[in-house]
Amino acid sequence: MTYRVGIINVTGYAGLEAARLLWNHPHAKLVAATGRSLAGQRLGDAFPSLGIYGDFPITETIDQDVDVVFSSLPTAESAKACAPFVRAGVRVIDIAADFRLKAPGAFEQWIGGGQPHPAPDLLAEAVYGLPELNRDAIASARLVANPGCYPATAILALAPAVRAGIIGEPIVVDAKSGISGAGRGGGAGFGYSEVNEDVSAYKIANHNHQPEIAQELGNLRGGVPLRVSFVPHLVPMTRGIHATCYAPLTREVSQDEVRALYRDFYAGAPFTRVSDTPPHTKHTLGTNICIVHPVVDARNGLLVVAGVLDNLGKGAAGQAIENMNLMLGLDQAAGLNLPAVYP
Repeated sequence: MTYRVGIINVTGYAGLEAARLLWNHPHAKLVAATGRSLAGQRLGDAFPSLGIYGDFPITETIDQDVDVVFSSLPTAESAKACAPFVRAGVRVIDIAADFRLKAPGAFEQWIGGGQPHPAPDLLAEAVYGLPELNRDAIASARLVANPGCYPATAILALAPAVRAGIIGEPIVVDAKSGISGAGRGGGAGFGYSEVNEDVSAYKIANHNHQPEIAQELGNLRGGVPLRVSFVPHLVPMTRGIHATCYAPLTREVSQDEVRALYRDFYAGAPFTRVSDTPPHTKHTLGTNICIVHPVVDARNGLLVVAGVLDNLGKGAAGQAIENMNLMLGLDQAAGLNLPAVYP
């Protein structure tokens, strides 16, 4: 059986990456794709990198019967578009942040700019789409909230240690992102001459990914959000996330013990790998892979974990397809077993 997929806002970076990955998927086919500014054009004409799609049209709305919808609309715009499909019984994966935060008022405070959530009745059933933590719930879900790229990296870097109780608070996440993380509509400040030869921190202690990280790590220890200080940085590369995470140890542990703990935790996870050496973002370029590298800093009583992934892969479209595979009862890795692009 071939499942029919629609993409809302195929013209965003995550939508384009989803279309690219779906081309060779053995059990899913893109049949409809919308684009607000490019409706009426052919996908391959608007984006020559997807010329393989030939005459495939970009439309204003999903105009075909579909089994699954991906939404790559900007955050705070996506929920309104997703809700009718969910209520009609179509499986939906929201790549935006609209369904990630569960606390009452969190959307209004962190995402919606003071506006209430447009579909609050769906918040409780939305499953956070990180298969390493929620595989069974994703498989039975009709609405999945795809993780943010920064949170996916940080959560995967820290989850085994939080679950085992070997780290306390506060946790510090020092993370870097490539420019594509801002999206195609990033606007002023993201041109080549502005970002080249430059590194900058932004939204310090006030980024909407902070409560997402705190929420999901907190779920691993009984539902109480952890205290997390999250500082994102923009670096002059196209794709990639690198997060270095620091947390105080609650007891003495050896490097071998921590490495074994991490390997056991991710033993059944096809896309998260534990490395004995510090990973590079290029090790995951163009893939759905996350690499984590835990290190015990015994002198200072800290666990330091480096995590890397492709922000458009495991941080967005690749993760969405992995979630789709689980929702449809397919092989979790279908269409995603790709080596990294290197150099």
